[in-house]
Amino acid sequence: MEKQPLILVTNDDGITAPGINSLIKVAKDFGELIIVAPDKPQSGMGHAITVNEPLYINPSTYYPGHKAFTTTGTPVDCVKLAMHLLEGERPDLIVSGINHGSNASTNVLYSGTMSAAVEGCLDGIPSIGFSLMDFAHDADFSGAEIAVKKIVGEALNKDIPRDVCLNVNIPKLPASEINGYRICRQARAFWEDGFEERTTPLGKKYFWLTGEFENYDAGEDTDIWALKNGYVSIVPTQFDMTAHHSIAEINSWEI
Repeated sequence: MEKQPLILVTNDDGITAPGINSLIKVAKDFGELIIVAPDKPQSGMGHAITVNEPLYINPSTYYPGHKAFTTTGTPVDCVKLAMHLLEGERPDLIVSGINHGSNASTNVLYSGTMSAAVEGCLDGIPSIGFSLMDFAHDADFSGAEIAVKKIVGEALNKDIPRDVCLNVNIPKLPASEINGYRICRQARAFWEDGFEERTTPLGKKYFWLTGEFENYDAGEDTDIWALKNGYVSIVPTQFDMTAHHSIAEINSWEI
């Protein structure tokens, strides 16, 4: 009997989030799963790892029939711990998500969902992060599940290029209204940060991060354009942050 692919499932919204439940529902049809996810929401953690306190990992019965664990760590910790648990066995694929909310454009820099995928990529394992453009706990994941099925199937049948992971964002639309898939570049768009000053009942001031996400990119080949026009965006993403185009210019400095 041919051995099934081994798929590691993780996320940043926590093991009880509806998004990871949808991801597991689809991924289980493609192979054997190992699930390692945070025991509480870890959104916005980026590529953080736990270095100043103990990491705990416990078996979970939340997904009967699957080998599942919760951790006190970040999404990147989850990938690292999973590799430790596997004792040298390597997943054929890592899938992270489905995130509640956008990880398009520069959101990828803050994303725990995508950082788990990037960590897998660092280990040379094909990895994909999935996000739905809906922050609601009761979001409709039916369209996202169709996208996951399509993309996971392709990723297992064809190789993701080495040192690349995929950042997949799905528009907030009924499945029947999604127009298809676009391979995109990351849009030049940024958060215009704001801070709302508040006061505790004891009179102590604190701040709550607010702001608006502004798109400064008019290109029709970006993830933001694709999502606004009803397409699933797929951005090939790499961990090499070298600005290769600037090396010659910096070499001209008199240093």
